[in-house]
Amino acid sequence: MYQIFLADDEVWETVGIRKLIERTGLPVEVAGEAENGIAALEGIIKKPPDILITDIRMPGLDGLELVKRIREKGMDLEIILLSGYAEFEYARTAMRWGVKDYLLKPVELEVLKQTLGRIVTEKETARAGTEQGTVGQEESLSVLEQVIQEIQTSYTEDISLSGLAEKYHIGVSRLSIQVKERMGMSFSKYLTSKRIQKAKELLQDEGLSVEQVAEQVGYRDYFYFTKVFKKSTGMSPSRYRKG
Repeated sequence: MYQIFLADDEVWETVGIRKLIERTGLPVEVAGEAENGIAALEGIIKKPPDILITDIRMPGLDGLELVKRIREKGMDLEIILLSGYAEFEYARTAMRWGVKDYLLKPVELEVLKQTLGRIVTEKETARAGTEQGTVGQEESLSVLEQVIQEIQTSYTEDISLSGLAEKYHIGVSRLSIQVKERMGMSFSKYLTSKRIQKAKELLQDEGLSVEQVAEQVGYRDYFYFTKVFKKSTGMSPSRYRKG
């Protein structure tokens, strides 16, 4: 239910607008009222509504000054101005303050219903987009966790970033960025670190040759394994084993 704040110094006008709002059948309700601009500003700051319906001419702060103060405070609520024929052109200048619409008094039910209906539709669309974005983000994080888990369990196999991206239907660049943000290092560095750590463990087994160790941690090229190992540890696999 969307909250509406009514600001009008004419009590009977406020009563009439409230009744019209109830008759629209829209998911909106009056959550606050004020008879002057100062009280309206205080009430809105205390409990920000989704929509403000305010008359232009009010004591304390007029409708335009109220709108200006609200925008200066960075409050993002939808605003509808009420005006008589004499202020019609005056009301149009309020559009620069992000006023959604201005309605002539006396307000008709269908006109109010159309205006509020448009606002509600826009808000529902925005909310749906936000929810979809949240779901999409959660799905993206879920996919990332699956990728990380696969790296951790299959790092000794022939895996690649492009292969994982294709498997999980995600862009290579996007996956590369996400892995780096999640693990604090690039995919290749993370994969290498896992393999070298495992190689260190296997090298303690004298029954395995260096070539066998290389194969068991995912390197089919012995010389490349030696090069990578030396770059990571500062010594060759054979020297590491002796040490």
